[in-house]
Order: sequence, then structure tokens, then C-alpha cells
Amino acid sequence: MRFTSHRDFSRAFERAVFRARLPMAYSSGFNPHPRISYAGAAPTGSASEAEFLEIALAQVVVPDDVARELAEAMPAGLDVLQVVEAAPGSLADRLEASRWRIDLPVAVDRVTPAVEQFLAEEQVEVQRMTKKGLRTFDCRAAVVSLTIESADAGSRLALVLRHGTPSVRPDDVLTALAARADAEVGERALLTRLAQGPLAPDGTVGDPLS
Repeated sequence: MRFTSHRDFSRAFERAVFRARLPMAYSSGFNPHPRISYAGAAPTGSASEAEFLEIALAQVVVPDDVARELAEAMPAGLDVLQVVEAAPGSLADRLEASRWRIDLPVAVDRVTPAVEQFLAEEQVEVQRMTKKGLRTFDCRAAVVSLTIESADAGSRLALVLRHGTPSVRPDDVLTALAARADAEVGERALLTRLAQGPLAPDGTVGDPLS
């Protein structure tokens, strides 16, 4: 499922909404669409346990009933974890940071020097191809914390990224580490987003639905 694009996910979710027969509210205009707002989608190729969206309904419903009906209608691999009534304000504004787990098939002693060098630098520029062409930007400023430990098949990174513009992704950090390591750090890496939400002063990521 991590190779499913955001467009594929949104199409699958909208079909689940129709199958669940939710009383959706629709946009006005010649071609009305269900009012669904996606926030902070994970990049294609990464797994995620923390994707959020908002839906507008035409009548008052019980959130637990919506969760149950959606869970029955969603395809395997796309799981509804929680449904709550939306709080005032924008959900996107509460998604200030993300917490990632990155599994690498590379021994920890080959990656540790690159992590230490990355953290010691004040600015780390990387390049990424975007819709507007090749962009160069600083990815170090977005890294709140980065630690490394041994894992069964190599090493594991724990990464907290601050959201901003331009948006820094975990693969940008891997690009920076690869330039400072003697190993293919980003090769066959498994990226999993574990949380996204408000960024606390201690660097932890909170729950945007609380």
C-alpha cells in the first residue's frame, strides 16, 4: 500500500464514502464534489499510520457510526483508526510536524558518522526535482531530532520533521546522509510515518484530534 499515490487513495476513500452511504455535503457549482479536505499527505513510497482528512456532512451523525461504516467499506490496507467531530479552526494548521521511522539495510556503524555530521551542520542543502523543476533548499532547519539505533536487518532512524515551506521530506534527509556516508543510505529504505500533529516544546509530536 505504500506505493499507492495520494490520488489513488483519495479515489478509494471517495468510493468508500459512497458505499457507506454517508450523508455527505457537496460543493456548489456545475459539477458538485463531496466536501473532503486532505491534509499533509505522505509521499508516495512511504507507509503511514497517521493520515488525516476532514469530511463535511449534511446532517449530524455519531462519529463511531461513521468509523464503523467507513471501515467496512474501505479496501484492505486502508484502515480507519479514529473519527471525531472536527474542532474549530483548520486541521492543517495543527499538523506542525511529523514523526518518522526509517529502516535501513545498512549497519549502524556505517550510518552513525553521517548522522553526527548532519546534526553538527547549521545548514544542509539538497536538491529535489519538483513540478517547477530542480529545487535546492535547506533540509537541516526542518529536522527537530534525528537518532539512530541498531535493528535486526541493519539500522533504524527516528526522525521528527517540522512542517514548512518548502516541505522537507524524509527522503530529503536520506539524500543528505548519503552524501556524508560511505554506504547507499537511501537504497531500499522503508519509511513509515508514525505521527503528525502539533509540535510540543520538548520536540514531541502531539495528537491533532485531541
